[in-house]
Amino acid sequence: MKFHYPNGKKYVERNVPSKKISSQSKQVSYSNRGMTLEEDINETNQYYLSFDVAVIHKKPTPVQIVDVHYPTRSAAVIKEAYFKQPSTTDYNGVYKGRYIDFEAKETKNKTSFPLQNFHEHQIQHMEMVFKQGGITFVILRFSLSEEMFLLPFEALKHFWDRMKNGGRKSMKKEEIQEKGSPVSLGLHPRVDYLKVVRQIYF
Repeated sequence: MKFHYPNGKKYVERNVPSKKISSQSKQVSYSNRGMTLEEDINETNQYYLSFDVAVIHKKPTPVQIVDVHYPTRSAAVIKEAYFKQPSTTDYNGVYKGRYIDFEAKETKNKTSFPLQNFHEHQIQHMEMVFKQGGITFVILRFSLSEEMFLLPFEALKHFWDRMKNGGRKSMKKEEIQEKGSPVSLGLHPRVDYLKVVRQIYF
């Protein structure tokens, strides 16, 4: 099946190799089970929903279907589709009566987080949410070290504006540690980011 972005560019799905678990491993780690950041957050949001903690969901990406094949009457196969519009942020919802809107990104870099992982329309969207009094932030994950941070939008905007003015095109890990807060990994919930939200915003 072929997907295209709004600018017509073809979407290419990345093949992520599955991680093998060694039976001889002496140390069991719950922080690295081959799950992506998105999967971890989705699992966490389901936990929050199940226990009436918050209602937060991943935003669906609207697509326009242009080519469908019907091999049988009861089955339809989508062959080609286009993303209708650029997405804003990944997640939104309500927590303790406050609107929450955030983006989740990860990198394999060890010492910095590239700002090219973000898009101008995402920054603009978060800024509008911020101006309306909503809670908006980004969750950043360094995948190789399994370190995760919650960075408030104000800090992200500072680094973004610095880049736009000719400065660094990335955020140093030390800067993220200084301006953000660590998010711990666990089992239930998997990524308890609302614990950090409570500390910062409530």
